[in-house]
Amino acid sequence: MSIQSFKAYLELEKNYSPHTVNAYEKDLMRYQDFCKEKHGMGDIGSSSYPMIRSWLVSLVEAGLTNRSVNRKVASLKAYYKFLMRTADLEHNPLVHHKSLKTAKKVEIPFSEQEMSALMDPDFFESDWEGIRNRLIIEMLYATGMRRSELINLKVADVDLNRGTIKVLGKRNKERILPLISALRDNIESYLKVRQELEVIKDPSILILTKKGAKMYDTLVYRIINSYFTRISSKTKKSPHILRHTFATHLLAKGADLNSVKELLGHSSLASTQVYTHNSIAELKKVHGASHPRNMPD
Repeated sequence: MSIQSFKAYLELEKNYSPHTVNAYEKDLMRYQDFCKEKHGMGDIGSSSYPMIRSWLVSLVEAGLTNRSVNRKVASLKAYYKFLMRTADLEHNPLVHHKSLKTAKKVEIPFSEQEMSALMDPDFFESDWEGIRNRLIIEMLYATGMRRSELINLKVADVDLNRGTIKVLGKRNKERILPLISALRDNIESYLKVRQELEVIKDPSILILTKKGAKMYDTLVYRIINSYFTRISSKTKKSPHILRHTFATHLLAKGADLNSVKELLGHSSLASTQVYTHNSIAELKKVHGASHPRNMPD
């Protein structure tokens, strides 16, 4: 069974995003190249665990982090699981493999003060790109949607009358998100100036580049990083940190964990719970300052 068959399975049956499918394919192709070079074998479906382990050792020696190595192992695991499913493999060589230990990844959200400073109307340029960039940041912070979901938004997904927006998430799962009044106003302003673009290559797409094309991942990242560099000294400034900030701020204000889970489009509560550490820290601060047993005499 070829890697291309596995790729088609991920695209058509699992409905994985193109980015995810390409990442899986790249990992498998690199392992295939390793097998050809070191073992003279191009069929990675016939690999033994010692062969896989030798590849993992080479990756660590090349300087890859344990997290990156584990991600590549996940690609192999998915491939062998697919081969078992199609009866092209009798034994999974990774069945007893244990993931490498990784340090807990701490992502620091933006503070409410930072977000307040950034969302000042005077902070953004008054031209078309400034209005669009403000909308991008407001959209990510006010809804918690993923960057990929933002890029794929269509004009028809926005219902300004009802104050909602339809988002197509992972595995083509739709969810309806509420629009706060400030975001509705920004969308209206953007739609007016959007009409002034000389060329619109796909009228159905909501957020466009200055050339009238669909937005792309790196441009959204550059926009976020550029604006937040002006007001924040935090090391990581990305669309995902805005999503993280959305969830953390809601939880800190007392939002129900299950409600935040639905807004984020998570399939399990465990995925949402990673955002609670900051709200717990805030609760500890309030508790320590307010509890009678901790008050001075």
